[in-house]
Amino acid sequence: MEVMLVDQDAFIRGGEIAVGYYASPIGLIEICGSDEAITSLRLGAMRQYGVMGNPLVDRAIEQLADYFRGARYTFDLPIALAGTEFQHSVWEQILAIPYGQTQSYSEVARTLDKPRAVRAVGAAAGQNPISIIVPCHRVIGSHGDLVGYGGGLWRKEWLLQHEGALLI
Repeated sequence: MEVMLVDQDAFIRGGEIAVGYYASPIGLIEICGSDEAITSLRLGAMRQYGVMGNPLVDRAIEQLADYFRGARYTFDLPIALAGTEFQHSVWEQILAIPYGQTQSYSEVARTLDKPRAVRAVGAAAGQNPISIIVPCHRVIGSHGDLVGYGGGLWRKEWLLQHEGALLI
């Protein structure tokens, strides 16, 4: 997956952002992106009318459909992540967590050689603009508890069960 760290405002000014929607089992998902990269994926979206997709957004929708059918375990899309250097390092680590597996916030912090930055890792995960594709749902509490998911803990639980990482 091609990952770019960008100045989001400059990226948006540089080209038109397209929007597409996917009706998933966990609610409507809004996908935004330019011709070059996906820039956001928002759970629980409200459909906006008069918007237009592009081939990359359409490809993202197809890959999401495959993921929810259980036919896709990784995404092959260029993504543009706007954030700080630390956030980018956290998101890169989250991208490395395989389908069906989890890591705790403290494990991510240790992997980054910042073992005391557990809360900062949680804050960075919470600012992830491209959920599911950057699978922050795979980051859990130290004791296996489901904490901190912007899309709602019920969605985090659903996604982990879907991937076989959470057997309840």
